[in-house]
Amino acid sequence: ASAAGLAISAYGLGGLVTAPFAGRLADRVGPFVVLRGSLALTGVVLLVIPLAHNLPAIFGLTFLWAVAADAARPAAMSAITGSASIDQRRAAIALNRLAINLGMSIGPALGGFLAMISFPLVFVVDGLTSLAAAALLTLLLNAHHRSAGTTPERYREIATARAVDYSTRSVVWRDPAAVLLFAVAFGVNFVFAQHDGAMPLYVVRDLGYSAAFFGGLFAVNTLVIVAIEVPLNVAMARWPARSAIVLAAVLVAVGFGALGIAHSPVAIALTVVIWTFGEMIFFPTATAHVAQLAPAGRTGEYMGMFTATFSLALIVAPWAGATMLDRIGAPLTWLAMLLFGLIAAVLATRLAPPPAPRGP
Repeated sequence: ASAAGLAISAYGLGGLVTAPFAGRLADRVGPFVVLRGSLALTGVVLLVIPLAHNLPAIFGLTFLWAVAADAARPAAMSAITGSASIDQRRAAIALNRLAINLGMSIGPALGGFLAMISFPLVFVVDGLTSLAAAALLTLLLNAHHRSAGTTPERYREIATARAVDYSTRSVVWRDPAAVLLFAVAFGVNFVFAQHDGAMPLYVVRDLGYSAAFFGGLFAVNTLVIVAIEVPLNVAMARWPARSAIVLAAVLVAVGFGALGIAHSPVAIALTVVIWTFGEMIFFPTATAHVAQLAPAGRTGEYMGMFTATFSLALIVAPWAGATMLDRIGAPLTWLAMLLFGLIAAVLATRLAPPPAPRGP
C-alpha cells in the first residue's frame, strides 16, 4: 500500500512538472497540437509500463506517464475556452467534465474486469485507447480544416501569429489576481482530494463499511454530475465568477467537514451530494475565470499554472489527510477540512472581476 501511495505521489510530481511547460507550449504551437502529442505519448508510455518489474522503474515510468498525460490538461482547457464564446465557456467546460465522468463511470469497471484476467492488460488497453484517441483527434481536426478551408499548415501559422514573444519570462506569477485564484484553487483541491486520502480510510476502516459501499458513493457522485452539471452551469452562466467560486468552496468545505458527524449510509451519501455540487460549480467557473484573466496569447500559460494546483494538491493532500486521521482522529480531521475550505472561500471573496471581454 505504501508503494502504491508513492506511485501516486510520483504521478502528482510529474503532473506538477509538466503543466506549466505544456501550457506555454500550447500558446506557441496551438493547444490541439499539444493535446494530440500528449495522447500519443501517453499511449506509448502505458504500453511500456508492463515491461517494468522493479519499483524504481515503475516509479520512473509513472512519472513519465504523468508528464505525458497531464500535458493534455492545460491544452484541453485552452482549446475549450478558446473555442467557446465567453457566455458558453462554463457550459462547455461542464460538457467536457461530463465526458470525463462518463469515461470514469466505465473505466474502473472495465479496469477491474481486465485486472481479473491480467494486470498488464490494464495498461495495454489503456495505452491502445490513448493512441486511438490521438488518431481520432487527428481525423476530426483534418475534417474541420477541410470544412473550414484551413490547412493544418495554415492553422499552425495562425497559432504562431497569435503567440506572444516568449523570450520574456512568465507573466503569470506577476499577476496578483491569478495568484490569488491559484491559492483558492489549491485550498479547494486540498479538501477535495480527501476522496483519495482520508475519506476511504475513514469510511471503510473506521466506520466499518465495505469497499463496495465506498465505490457506490462515487456512483452517486458520477450520477449527479452526469444529470445536473451541464444544466446547472448553463443556469449559472451569468453569475459573477467570484460569487460562484465562494459558494463552491463553501459547499466543498461543508460536504467534507460534515463527515465528522455523518455516520449512517444516507448521511454519508448526502455529504457526497453536497461536495459534488461544489465540484460542479467550482471547476467550470474557475477554469473559465482563468481564461478571462489570461492576457492575449497567454491562455495556455495560465491554464498550465492552474492545473499545477491540482497536481500539487494530489501530492500533498491525500498523505496529509491520512496522516491527520491517524494522528488527531476523525472529528478534528474533518473539522480541519471544513476550516481549510472556508479559508479558501474567504480568500475567494477577494477575487477581482475579470478584465473586459476580448471576444470568443
